[in-house]
Amino acid sequence: MQVLVNGIGNIGTTVLQLLVRYKSEFGLDKIYANKNSLKPWQLADMEYLQAQGIILTSPKKENGFADFNLIIGQVDYVFECGANGSGIKNKTLYSTHKNIQGVSAQGSEKGFGISYMSGVNDNLIRGEKFVHVVSCNTHGTAAILSTLAGKKLENLEWADCVVVRRSEDLGNHERLVSANVVARHLDPQIGTHHAIDVTDMYKSIGVDCNLTSSDITTPSQLMHAVRFHLSLKNKIDKITLAKLLAANPYIATTKKFDSNIIFEQGRRYGFNGRIFSHAIVVSGNLLIAENSIKGWAFVPQEGNSIISTLHAFLLQMKRENATELIQKIQTDLLRKEW
Repeated sequence: MQVLVNGIGNIGTTVLQLLVRYKSEFGLDKIYANKNSLKPWQLADMEYLQAQGIILTSPKKENGFADFNLIIGQVDYVFECGANGSGIKNKTLYSTHKNIQGVSAQGSEKGFGISYMSGVNDNLIRGEKFVHVVSCNTHGTAAILSTLAGKKLENLEWADCVVVRRSEDLGNHERLVSANVVARHLDPQIGTHHAIDVTDMYKSIGVDCNLTSSDITTPSQLMHAVRFHLSLKNKIDKITLAKLLAANPYIATTKKFDSNIIFEQGRRYGFNGRIFSHAIVVSGNLLIAENSIKGWAFVPQEGNSIISTLHAFLLQMKRENATELIQKIQTDLLRKEW
């Protein structure tokens, strides 16, 4: 099997590292990576990838890279990891190549395919060609809901979340804000795109999600956070809550209150310096009152959506051992406490 990662940026490079790590388990013969525009100072990065056996491609046939226009007609699967809008732009290209059995695109590419997150609608994307992996903050919010209110939100009355976003990745200097910036509410009832995306994803499996979200961007380049308030149909206590958090392998907890420290731990101990949990709940700061839960969780930037990206690949390609492989990935990459 031959796969292509289209876009060698923040997400694409980590996807590539994981594909190399699980190359034999995934049954991969060749791993291609496409770089549309190469700056001189990026050559060292490309050499690092080539040393791992990754075959670099370019539509411009530069730097001795393979011809993207030829490779696209040979690959079985594409991980679309380019800049915002590239997935939607390239969908027609992927549609015309019958050899391509599946493509996944990242959070900004809503409308590319079925919106997906590991554990929510797995059965819906099996064998599907186009899948949209929802954003990291959509992962964090949806994970909290499904963990505390049931996989199909059967115990949820309503929920309200405030997403506190970091501005951009550490390696960028384009969108870093100098003060807090509040996002517009795009829907008069639902709020920002986070709740809209979570609601739409649950609609795909026929589940009504009564969720509202707001969003504020802060002058940080480390981790996101979400302040959640869930109203449940049934009463809950601390013991039950602890069991629910422990039962979801994608949810981690922490006794720390400082995301700087958690981020540093991820840099030390996480694969590729990343944290892959869907959300890290601050376990010592939860407010429980009969049917109500309020609290904070830290959300890793893109690490959570990358596991869903690998899961989507296994399901789209209809791998019979998809469950065993994703469990191995969970064991390798996820921690329960930070």
